[in-house]
Amino acid sequence: MEKLNFTLGAVRNLRSSVRQCFEKLADGSPEQNEENNAKFLLEFQENFSDINHQIKELEGVINSLQVPPAPYYLGNTTYLAQETTQDRQALYSQLVHDHSLLAYNNLNVNSLRRSYIYNSQKRGRVQCSTCNTPDPDEISHPNTTYKVCRPFGSSAVVVITISHVLKAALVCKGVLIEWVSVKGFDEHIDFDDLFAESRYAVFRKVQENTQAAMLHFFSPTLPDLAIKSYMAWFHSYSRLFVEPCKRCGKFLANGLPPTWRDLRTLEPYHEECKN
Repeated sequence: MEKLNFTLGAVRNLRSSVRQCFEKLADGSPEQNEENNAKFLLEFQENFSDINHQIKELEGVINSLQVPPAPYYLGNTTYLAQETTQDRQALYSQLVHDHSLLAYNNLNVNSLRRSYIYNSQKRGRVQCSTCNTPDPDEISHPNTTYKVCRPFGSSAVVVITISHVLKAALVCKGVLIEWVSVKGFDEHIDFDDLFAESRYAVFRKVQENTQAAMLHFFSPTLPDLAIKSYMAWFHSYSRLFVEPCKRCGKFLANGLPPTWRDLRTLEPYHEECKN
């Protein structure tokens, strides 16, 4: 148990060091000159070396761990093992088994996990599904391009470029959309951080509306029809900056164009005018 606690402490220290390293890297050098840049680079190299040293130490500690001869201690639940009733005596060992099984399943079911290296007790069966990733050739709209890539393995990302207006990344599991990221046409889509928002307020608002529409068009029974309908609705943003609001007739309201599209008619509305 002491080795296990020491290992957990090493993991916490490593995570803390990595977090501090990336925080300093995100803050950057306070003043942009050669002396400060050289000092900043030297500090980053030292932090990076410390992280590599901690990783090697952690690997050594993990390799020295042994399989525990008895179940792990789960707090006050150990008192269940002292039950005198016959049908309750095996409850504690069953809880330990269920806890381990639940933790194993939670680590393995997430298709967007950062690492695909995990142990399995038996050979996995090839899973068949009638829902495939949408084919860009089957979905076509004027002045819009669709590109499918798989930076996360099984989960596909559909990159949409609408004319010279915007870019979007749709994270799909099969043909079910799980996340939408919208950026300006001049912005870069970073697959390592699809949750990063656009630096433009108009596209941040468009992203909110596209995620709301994603829930509206969700249909697990008719996924192909759902994603085609969603793509047709999404394409209505091709005239984001040239169409006035259907209700007030103005192009701008609070400095923004009509960022909402009606889910049926695809007509543009300002946020203040859609209700």
